[in-house]
Amino acid sequence: MNKSFNYAANKVKFLLLPIAIIVLGVIMYFVHGGFNFDVEFMGGIRMQMSLEEDFENKDIADIIKDATGLDATVQKSATDGSLVIKLPATDAEDGGESNKNEVLKALGEKYTVDEESVNVQSASPSFGKEIQTKALTYTLFAILCILAYIIIRFEWRSGVMAVLALALNVIVMLAVYSISNIAINTTFIAAMLTVVGYSINNTIVIFDRIRENSKSRRRSESISEMTNRSISETLGRTINSTITTLITIVLIYILGVTTIKEFALPLIIGIVIGAYTSIFIASTFWASWKEAEAEAKAAAAAERRSAKKGNK
Repeated sequence: MNKSFNYAANKVKFLLLPIAIIVLGVIMYFVHGGFNFDVEFMGGIRMQMSLEEDFENKDIADIIKDATGLDATVQKSATDGSLVIKLPATDAEDGGESNKNEVLKALGEKYTVDEESVNVQSASPSFGKEIQTKALTYTLFAILCILAYIIIRFEWRSGVMAVLALALNVIVMLAVYSISNIAINTTFIAAMLTVVGYSINNTIVIFDRIRENSKSRRRSESISEMTNRSISETLGRTINSTITTLITIVLIYILGVTTIKEFALPLIIGIVIGAYTSIFIASTFWASWKEAEAEAKAAAAAERRSAKKGNK
């Protein structure tokens, strides 16, 4: 890319893409009636299986309602097109085992179920709440540690912008999951924490180059110009490392089994968004913040000098 490209001047334009994804995610959130949390978060039973015949979600839900009296959530898996059924938690002493058997029996009367593909998971509501609390706690703890590290290594403004960029990454990932209605589970949380570590590395590389260039910055060169130069100098490294990582993860997604795909998909989304925010968001808005602060200090100094002259 052209080294003279003014990244800082186009920072608002770069921000439009993640904002558009987030807005669409909010719309689809209400369309889908909220996030598609897996049973690990909400409690209940999750059954996944392959049917040889085509199926409609409503037909499956009606069959389950007749067999168990429960309102099940039915969808096709976003990774392999298999049938995913989620049953709400009940007070049954057998932990829902009877409901599972009733579902399999009822479906077997109309569809051909691949028994080897049947995968059942169950969790109590209390366990789901515990998972939600731990996921939120560990994510916030990781972000706070990153904030402290960047403040110590660079300055507090860099830390704030890096954390805001990370928060934007997480929100965009959630928006994509809201749009596609993919289940959010502990695998997603693990992938999200992985992405947080990966994207902050790209951000640190750019901030490190900004720090080096600021030591030799010419008086005629503004902070935005110095930031543009720093981004251009690290752009090749950021893009190359991102593409190299994506090649591996995309192949894992294509060749992997369902559980591996559930981990690879959020990684792909997060790595792309993380590289984007590291290049176009974190450093460019940091530059605007620094320039605004420098201009405010210069204006205050000029006002003080003018006041002194007036007193004389």
